[in-house]
Formats: sequence, structure tokens, C-alpha cells
Amino acid sequence: MPESEKPGKQPGKQEQLSYEEARDQLIDVVRTLEQGGTSLAESLALWERGEELAAVCQTALDGARERLDAVLGQDDD
Repeated sequence: MPESEKPGKQPGKQEQLSYEEARDQLIDVVRTLEQGGTSLAESLALWERGEELAAVCQTALDGARERLDAVLGQDDD
């Protein structure tokens, strides 16, 4: 895996990640944390990155829900 794609490595800006990219990176972070074998500092960095990625995913899901609600609300008119 290239260095820039390793869990815990941040791309330029997290906002540029698609939901799918953030989800896949979050899966890698969780897998790495579950395997253990990382130092405390590495684990904390991974945890922080996981929190950031989870926020990106949640924002995308919230936006999708709002769009669905808007479309469903238009159908009621």
C-alpha cells in the first residue's frame, strides 16, 4: 500500500473524500487498530483519523438524507 494510502495518513483535505473513499479508509483504520501491534502514539493517530473519517461519512449520509427528504417532501405537494 502506498504511504499516502496507509491508515492514519491524511490526504490534502478530508472534505475532498467521497463517502466511499472515507468509508474504505475508515475500514482500514479500524482493521489496523483491531490487529494491534501499534505504539500508543500510532494508535492515537489512527483513532483521530478514524474520527475524522467517520465525520466525513456522517456528513455525506446526512446530506443524502436531506436530499431524500426534500424529494419525498416534493411528492406530497
